[in-house]
Amino acid sequence: MTRHYGMFEFREGVSASEIGACFTAMRGMVGEIPGLLGMEHGPYESPEGLNGGYTHGFIMTFDGPASRDAYLPHPVHERVKELVVPKLERVVVFDFNVGA
Repeated sequence: MTRHYGMFEFREGVSASEIGACFTAMRGMVGEIPGLLGMEHGPYESPEGLNGGYTHGFIMTFDGPASRDAYLPHPVHERVKELVVPKLERVVVFDFNVGA
């Protein structure tokens, strides 16, 4: 399996409902994009304070790197990016293969 992990810092003024709509759209890709098995997300929730300004994170699970590679240019992903990316100040994405 391949994990696609990301952290978002939303732009100032982006509302909680807009953030919710972003994650609803992202969750909606599960079942629409082959090989995307699941998606989890949430706001930063640690007393450590090591988030560096990032406020929300997500993890997508793919059945392998080929499915992740096909997801990147997929039209459904491109539509979701049109909604999400303009609301972001910063984003970091990190992928790794489970068991590698």
